[in-house]
Amino acid sequence: MQPQHETKRILVIQTASIGDVILITPVLEKLHQAYPESRIDLLIRAGFEGLFDQHPFLNTLLLWDKKEKKYQKLFHLLRIIRRTRYDLVVTAQRFASSGFLTAFSGAKTTVGFHKNPFSIFFSKSIRHNISKEGSKHETERNLELVGWITGKEDPRPRLYPSSVNFARTSLYKTHKYICIAPASLWFTKQYPEEQWIEFLSKTDSDIYVYLLGSASDKSLCEHIMQQSNHPNTLNLAGTLSLLDSAALMQDAMMNFVNDSAPMHLCSAVNARITVMYCSTVPEFGFGPLSEDSVVVQSKEKLDCRPCGLHGYNACPEKHFRCAKSIPASELLDRL
Repeated sequence: MQPQHETKRILVIQTASIGDVILITPVLEKLHQAYPESRIDLLIRAGFEGLFDQHPFLNTLLLWDKKEKKYQKLFHLLRIIRRTRYDLVVTAQRFASSGFLTAFSGAKTTVGFHKNPFSIFFSKSIRHNISKEGSKHETERNLELVGWITGKEDPRPRLYPSSVNFARTSLYKTHKYICIAPASLWFTKQYPEEQWIEFLSKTDSDIYVYLLGSASDKSLCEHIMQQSNHPNTLNLAGTLSLLDSAALMQDAMMNFVNDSAPMHLCSAVNARITVMYCSTVPEFGFGPLSEDSVVVQSKEKLDCRPCGLHGYNACPEKHFRCAKSIPASELLDRL
């Protein structure tokens, strides 16, 4: 372990998806424990900053807007990073852009995964392996980046919804309720719409149901709500912030989600969770980490599953049996 006085400025880089950003939070926790007086900054993609509102020990959020003039903004970020003179820069991404920022950061110590194209320029390069036969959880792989400083125990991610987030969602908590996040960025990771409808139509009418998602998920949630005819369902897609959603999910009697970002939101606040795994498998190491968490997946032996790490926009085999063979009764059992 390095003496604390030698590491005063730390930057962690993760500019991938919301889920990946949440899964880097154990690294922030461990670095803060090792260096409680140090400045810890985080570089993420613009649009995800709401995850870290009023975070108790993050100093500065650096944001990379990838929507336009992506590489011009990348070089601008590099200038900011070099001016700050970080002692330690840690990147959890395996992409060239984050490796470039890390390698040329000017930091005394740079750490990243060996699969990063710029890893040959890092001070330390850590192995990163994913296997469908079973591997470490991604949080454990991330913690290996700083394990030489902090140790690697306690891999659960953490976010910090504030009293404001809980106040905003308190009006939804006057009845027993469940949350459903039915959408995913990838079609083959999304439990089918008609099966969400069947599940919701069979859910007890005295249980309130809140449908969650982004603004782009609003029409899907609306259709599920209308077709199910469940009397106490509310479509909240696009109306809650990320931390509002986490605050609501934390106190739900159950949360039903896909292998997607809402699963990681639940893990980060230790919310009860049931996860539908369709084309992907938990053995890749991205599964739920809440104390009360269950994975529901097809019991059919499908040679085509898993068909990929991230999913596809359509089933490559055109039958989507990995999702359609999961009965709604398995979700109802969790109630």
